[in-house]
Amino acid sequence: MESVVFIFSLIDCCALIFLSVYFIITLSDLECDYINARSCCSKLNKWVVSEVIGHAVVTVLMLLSLHWFIFLLNLPVATWNIYRYIMVPSGNMGVFDPTEIHNRGQLKSHMKEAMIKLGFHLLCFFMYLYSMILALIND
Repeated sequence: MESVVFIFSLIDCCALIFLSVYFIITLSDLECDYINARSCCSKLNKWVVSEVIGHAVVTVLMLLSLHWFIFLLNLPVATWNIYRYIMVPSGNMGVFDPTEIHNRGQLKSHMKEAMIKLGFHLLCFFMYLYSMILALIND
């Protein structure tokens, strides 16, 4: 059973890595003026809910399977994703808003956040891979 938990977590983490790379590429295209702010934000806002759900599912799964260290490692990032999604001001298009993305360095902060999440998901990937191998050996 433990190996199934880590196999699912590994697949989910791969999806989150690809999503982080997609966010970085799209924000980079906006920074280089290859796409306009409206299309960039609409592309990214489509995937915000998927990111929140994907990360929350792994966090809850680690809680239910009693992997406390991994749960506590995932909890701050999951909480941040949920907070960021809930605290979108009324009138904005979503977490990424085309009227505000160029103001006050938001583009740089979104890019930095995507890079940090990519690094975090890569760390989790190798941690899940190691845990999966241990679980398969011990079963």
